[in-house]
Amino acid sequence: MGVEKRERDSTDEERENSSSSTRNLDTGRAEAPVWLMKCPVVVAKSWSSHNPSDPHPIAKVVLSFDPLRADDPTAMEFKMEMPDSAAANLPKSYSLNMFKDFVPMCVFSETNQGKVSVEGKVDHKFDMKPHGTNIEEYGKLCRERTNKSMIKNRQIQMIDNDRGVLMRPMPGMIGLVSSTSKDKKKTAPVKQSDMKRTRRDRGELEDIVFKLFEQKQPNWTLKQLVQETNQPAQFLKEILNELCVYNKRGTNQGTYELKPEYKKSVEDTEE
Repeated sequence: MGVEKRERDSTDEERENSSSSTRNLDTGRAEAPVWLMKCPVVVAKSWSSHNPSDPHPIAKVVLSFDPLRADDPTAMEFKMEMPDSAAANLPKSYSLNMFKDFVPMCVFSETNQGKVSVEGKVDHKFDMKPHGTNIEEYGKLCRERTNKSMIKNRQIQMIDNDRGVLMRPMPGMIGLVSSTSKDKKKTAPVKQSDMKRTRRDRGELEDIVFKLFEQKQPNWTLKQLVQETNQPAQFLKEILNELCVYNKRGTNQGTYELKPEYKKSVEDTEE
C-alpha cells in the first residue's frame, strides 16, 4: 500500500508540472481576415505615440470602387487619410497598393499574463506610400531627416588654463596601459623602390651603363643597376636589352654583360 501511494503521488506531481509548463492557444479568431500593411517610419512613430485613451481614430481607410468594372481588380482603390491632429509635417494622404500573391501568414498576440491567441489570417497585404498630392511634403520630410542624420553629435571643446591635470594617470591606472618603446609603432622608412624616379636622357644613361660595365665589374643584376643609376626599372631594362646580354645559365646566371661587339669597341678605345 505504501508503494502504490508513492507512485500515485509522483504521477500527480508530473501532471501538475506538465500543466504548468504548457499553455493553451486560443484559436477562436483564427479565420478572421486581417490586413498586413507596410508603412513609412514617420507614420509608425505617429501611431505608436497615440494615446490609447483618445477616442479619435488614428487613420481612416477610404475604398473607391467602380461598379462598371466589377471584374477588373484595378477597379478598387484604397486610400488612407491621417487625421488633422497628426504632426504638421506628416503627409495626410497615402495610397495603398494591394497584393494578394504572398506567403500565407497568421497574426498572434500575447497578453501580459502569458495568454497566446490567434488574431486572424492575413487576407490582404498593402504597401503604403504618400499620395501624389503630398509627394512634395514627403520629399521635404525625407530631406529634413537626412540633414538631421548628417549632424555630428560630437563636439570639440578647448580647455583653457589647464596644466594637464585631467591627463595625469590616476592611482591604480599605472600598469593598465603599456607605454614601452616596443609597443609603439615605428614609422616605416620609405623604400627606395617606392620613390618616384626621373628618367635621364637616353644617351646620358647609355654612357653611365658603359662606365659601370667597363670600370667596376663586367656582370650586373637589374636590381644592382637600378640602385646605381637611380632609374626606373622598365626604362633601364629597355637600355640593357639593346646593349647587353642576359645570362640565363652558367656561373653568371641572372646577370647582364655587354654584348661582344660593345666589348670589342671598348677594347679598341682602350688601345
